[in-house]
Amino acid sequence: QVQLVESGGGLVQPGGSLRLSCAASGFAFTYYRIGWFRQAPGKEREEISCISSSGGSTYYADSVKGRFTSSRDNAKNTVYLQMTSLKPEDTAVYYCAADTRIYSSCRPSEFRYWGQGTQVTVSS
Repeated sequence: QVQLVESGGGLVQPGGSLRLSCAASGFAFTYYRIGWFRQAPGKEREEISCISSSGGSTYYADSVKGRFTSSRDNAKNTVYLQMTSLKPEDTAVYYCAADTRIYSSCRPSEFRYWGQGTQVTVSS
């Protein structure tokens, strides 16, 4: 059974940092591409970052490029999203997702397995 569990969310001041983790279990993690997405109230789910199964290729949305970094530790079955210079508009529920299929894009529709999400609130 594929299971993804996000952690590390919370309340942070503008300009602060957080590191989200996505712990995977129940599947061959090293074969799966991982995506990070977020959804703010009243908005559609949007892509943040996608990382290849090896970790050698990453994609970032323009809104987070230069501020967020995605990485993975396949030995620990965990993917990380380091977020810096956080802004109030980064407030959302953040999700990780997994799939074996490979795409050149990074869209929610490309992922079949999802975590439950973790809340990130950026506010003073």
